[in-house]
Amino acid sequence: MSGFLRAALFGLMCLASLATGISPSAAAGYPDRPVRWLIGFAAGGPVDIVARIMSQWLSDHFGQQFVVENRAGSGGNIAAATAVNSTPDGYTILFDAPNNAISTSLYKHLTYDFIRDTVPVASIMQLTNMMVVTNALPAKNIQEFIDYCKANPGKISYASSGLGTSVHMSAELFKAMTHCEMVHVPYRGSAIAFPDIMSNKVQLIFDNLPSALEQSRAGNVRALGVTSPQRWPGVPDVPAIAETVPGFESIGFYGISAPKGTPPEIVETLNKAVNEALRDPKLVAKLAEFGGIPKPMTPAEFGTLIASETEKWRKVVEFAGVSVD
Repeated sequence: MSGFLRAALFGLMCLASLATGISPSAAAGYPDRPVRWLIGFAAGGPVDIVARIMSQWLSDHFGQQFVVENRAGSGGNIAAATAVNSTPDGYTILFDAPNNAISTSLYKHLTYDFIRDTVPVASIMQLTNMMVVTNALPAKNIQEFIDYCKANPGKISYASSGLGTSVHMSAELFKAMTHCEMVHVPYRGSAIAFPDIMSNKVQLIFDNLPSALEQSRAGNVRALGVTSPQRWPGVPDVPAIAETVPGFESIGFYGISAPKGTPPEIVETLNKAVNEALRDPKLVAKLAEFGGIPKPMTPAEFGTLIASETEKWRKVVEFAGVSVD
């Protein structure tokens, strides 16, 4: 490369850094201090578990701590708003999940636009939800549950990990497609909800697979079905809800985004690290324990996925007829 081209390239980098307040040298040395990773849900839930698995790998890889910070509430919107309003220097990142795609159409008064105000960094994995019910419920399969629900209208309550989460919207989609009457009881994370399901204060949850699987394997709840269109590889003995309710589907994505204006060099550094992690057999095995399927992508590919998921859930929100003011 000629001296002129080098100077021109450096000039462009400087112009970009003026817009973000981040110098090219700072981006090149990233990370040189701990990185804050915002999680929109309570500690101990499936999102938190996956984030901590990945944060440990990234901490070891970079030699700097990726510190998980739980900002539960408002269906993950508190964490997202905090991330959006953070300095775009790569030292605050956000754990992405389906709630970020759902909130765009579900919430009517958001202070941010997720697609406009963030940049996609990396895809981590995809995961199904699992419908689990209290052991006190007589239903042993999806059809028996539908029959029981219709015979007891309004007497069934379902938990969620918060308004606008895939856990919430999976249940709303089920309600709309089966005409079951169920009452929504939102919690600040699914881990908090399970004691009430086990004691029959609420009867079910369409939880993310990691925690639902843990609770069902322990015998605390009964698994009735997964929300993927076919049976999920990690739990082939659990039928897909679509086997009884044709067309039912709800698959979640997990990933990382950052505030708009985060330097492309930092985005690329993080993306390469995450994709490398997803080739690590030990990390992949840990994700597999929770039923996760690794999905490495470029930032552009992940951005396309977020856009398509946002549109898909907009249709589900309209179909289910739900909104949050």
